[in-house]
Amino acid sequence: MPSTFPPGDPAPPDGALPATALEGMAARTLGVYLHVPFCRVRCGYCDFNTYTLPELGADADTGRYLGAALAEVELAGRVLAPGDPPPASTVFVGGGTPTMLAPAALGALLGRVRDTLGLTDEAEVTTEANPDTVTPRVAEELAAQGFTRVSLGMQSVVPHVLRTLDRTHDPANVERAVAAVRAAGLQVSLDLIYGTPGESLEDWQSSLETAVSLEPDHVSAYALVVEEGTRLAAQVRRGELPAPEDDDEADKYELADRVLAAAGYHWYEISNWARGDAHRCRHNVAYWRGGDWWGVGPGAHSHVGGVRWWNVKHPQAYADRLAEGLSPAHAREVLDDGQRHDETVLLRSRLAEGLPTDLLSAPARTAVAGLVADGLVDGPAAVRGRVVPTLRGRLLADTVVHRLLPG
Repeated sequence: MPSTFPPGDPAPPDGALPATALEGMAARTLGVYLHVPFCRVRCGYCDFNTYTLPELGADADTGRYLGAALAEVELAGRVLAPGDPPPASTVFVGGGTPTMLAPAALGALLGRVRDTLGLTDEAEVTTEANPDTVTPRVAEELAAQGFTRVSLGMQSVVPHVLRTLDRTHDPANVERAVAAVRAAGLQVSLDLIYGTPGESLEDWQSSLETAVSLEPDHVSAYALVVEEGTRLAAQVRRGELPAPEDDDEADKYELADRVLAAAGYHWYEISNWARGDAHRCRHNVAYWRGGDWWGVGPGAHSHVGGVRWWNVKHPQAYADRLAEGLSPAHAREVLDDGQRHDETVLLRSRLAEGLPTDLLSAPARTAVAGLVADGLVDGPAAVRGRVVPTLRGRLLADTVVHRLLPG
């Protein structure tokens, strides 16, 4: 089941933000995340806020969801207007499986963002997709609706790994989907998962080599995390499957970095590689840089000017709130200066562009020399005033952050 809410303070019924959050917004960038909470099958490892239509029963109304999401975009326009926000420079449609909605419905969401918040001329517009749902016609319709990028959930090409993950797509459909997306003139990203119980190093290498043979513009590779409350966690707890091992995942990360680098991909965030700067996921980069974004949809999270909030999770409760003219926000938190600093260190130290050392406290700047000596941070970059993790530092990212946040 989806993970539980974090603690927070009550959110105002009209969604209003403090004036301090809106100050200077015109000079910042704005992203929009659109959450589509529907899946055909719930994968055993997933704790995202998603629902199969049978789980929703009588509440399985994708049309009502769409109307509510369109209303939340209008709410965003009203709430952000006093800050004179810039037009959105990125839009990311995630889930769930966004392509369970017709391209025209996804286009309606994008159109409402364009009409209400505006879009920059070079906006990056991404949708996630299950490979089985992407045909040449779907890809062409997505392009016609204004999408520029499709992120395909490949995960693995090895049947027994996909079965363990409860992924139902046909591995052969990944190649077909990539070809369809590319023929429509869209950028292609592939998402991979490593560390699945029973996955050998050879299995992982096969997935990597297949991925690079398809020549995507971008690759994400994430270590499997066994989340409490998922079917996978129950299987591990009962001893039916072994838990992922840190050493095994480290070996697989190093293999991924070697294979992707040899194929011309450059890491720009610990779990993400691109063929060049133009193919980085700008939406996610804005997250890691602490940018502003409005999250639309059940359970979606947002952040503007140091204020973070999250929506009610169930699609019915979400739609009910908006039908009553209320914000769907469940709760929020206003970050103080210390929390914002800690998040900056946590997130920007994951980037190849590095964390500027002038953002660090005096004790943390002193700690950088030790991180260099231990091979966790790049020495020449540190001399230039930036903390950039080495390969070893990427594997031990928590250690780097811990030492940069003393006390």
